[in-house]
This record gives sequence, structure tokens and C-alpha cells, in this order.
Amino acid sequence: MNRNVPGPVEAHILGQLAPLVEAYAHWLPSGGSLRALEGGEGPAVVLLHGRGHAASMWFSYLTALARGRRVLALDLPGFGLSSPPESPLRTAEDGVRFFTEPVEELLLTLKPGPVAVVGHSLGGLVAVELALRGKVEVERLVLIDSMGLGPEMTPLARGFFRAGPERVARTLGRGLFDRLLPPPETPLGRRLGALGYELLAVPEGRPRAARAFDLLVPLVGGVFHRREQLASVKQPVLLVWGEKEDTLPVSLAVEAAKRLPEGRLLRVVAGHSPHLERPEVVLPALKAFLGDSPVTLSGDPMDAPGE
Repeated sequence: MNRNVPGPVEAHILGQLAPLVEAYAHWLPSGGSLRALEGGEGPAVVLLHGRGHAASMWFSYLTALARGRRVLALDLPGFGLSSPPESPLRTAEDGVRFFTEPVEELLLTLKPGPVAVVGHSLGGLVAVELALRGKVEVERLVLIDSMGLGPEMTPLARGFFRAGPERVARTLGRGLFDRLLPPPETPLGRRLGALGYELLAVPEGRPRAARAFDLLVPLVGGVFHRREQLASVKQPVLLVWGEKEDTLPVSLAVEAAKRLPEGRLLRVVAGHSPHLERPEVVLPALKAFLGDSPVTLSGDPMDAPGE
């Protein structure tokens, strides 16, 4: 598979999102590029995915949000069709800059105005960093099973990440990989499972992004976090966490909600990706937090693109 073009599953999804949401490659003044899925008009919301995924994993949210907002779903540096920066990778702070600075640079270049940032897992850490750095005008945050809130991560998750999700996906093949990480048993879940596997199983892997991520998540000791700085995050923050989370314990969210001046916690009966597993719960809560009009759950925004 050529990493410079979408795979067949992603290409089909992007075709169904058009013309309301389109894919663009944005070249950065410092070099390299980030891919964004963009659509809609109005107040801006930025969507940031987790380790190994891409902007297209938000497809069941994009058209719903783009009806009242400008949506920017980004491929994080080194993942999807975004290029990895050539910055040094020696410390955890280098790893944070690897993922954060190109996103920050793009937003400063596009000048979308005040933005709400929604981040899942690794994308949540980038969202927190954007708010703490203060260069981008972040008006509120939604952190979904987010990294960066404390030092805990389960040993099983550490081992999986160190083994390399891309290597594991290629080695096992789609059938065994789905048994290891079963997708939700719904039409939407099956489409998400197919897309997630395709994004991971690229032959060349994601070596620079994986190296940057590994600096954040050592095999032993605390993972990278900003717990002591959370009191400096003055924006309203919605924490969305899976009750069945097997990567980042829900205790991280409970503690973070206490430290954040305007934090509140929504616990969902789900695992590490409640926005993907239970969109019928998370999307209405997200829209309410953003101040948008209610969403009709029986409509097409909640349906997967056609099989």
C-alpha cells in the first residue's frame, strides 16, 4: 500500500464524506505537511486522533459537526498521510514537540479563530499541550481517554505499544487482529475496524512516529504527563472516559477532573475509545458541551458510510 494515498477503505469513506467534508494536504512553513479533513462554516473544532489512527477515524462525527461548525480533523505528524517532522528524538519532551508543534504551526497558519479541540488518547495529550502553550486560542477542550493527565498506563498496553501496533497488525492479519482487538459489533463498528486495520497495516510502518511515541511511553516508570500543570488549564474541559478502559485507568480522569478548574467527567460504558464504541452517547454530549443544537440520533450522521 502506498502511504501517500488513502487505502481502499479510507478512500471509499472520503468519497462518501464529499463534498461536505474534503481532504487537503497543508504544507507547513517549516517543511513537511499535515493532512486535514475539512468542512463546514462557523466556530472551529479541531479533532485529533490516537496512536496509529488518522483523521478519517472521526468519519461518523464529521458531517454532524460540519453542519454548524468549521471542522478540522488532522492526521497527527507521522500518521495517516501527514509527514513526520525531522526534529531530534532523544527525550520525552522531544516526543511531545514532534506531535504538537506541526499541529500548532498549521493552526497558526490557517488562523481559524478560537478553536475547540477534541483529542483522543495521544491526540488528547496534544490538545492539552496546545492549551498550555497558549499560542493557539483554545476556547475549550474535550479529552477522550487522554494521555498526558498522569503517569499511569496498564502493563498490557505498554507491551502492545512497544511491540508496535503496526507490526502486530501486519503479523496477525485482519482476522486475528480483530480477535485481539474486537471492533464494536455494529455496522459502524465493522467499518471502523476495517479502517483502523488498514491504517495500521502499512508495510513500512510508522517508524518516526513510533519512536516519538515510545519516548512518551517507556516500558517501566511513569508515562509522560502534565498532571501538575492541569490547574493552569482555565478553559472548560469535558473528560470522556470508558468505564471498561484497559489502557489509561479511569482514576486518571477522576483526578484530572479535580485538578482542572472547569473540568467535568462523563463516564461511558465502553473501553479505550468511547467515541467510536458509543457514538450515540458521546456525540450528543460533545455537541451539548460545544453549545451546538441537539443531534437526531436516528439520522445519517450516526450511521457508517454504506457497506
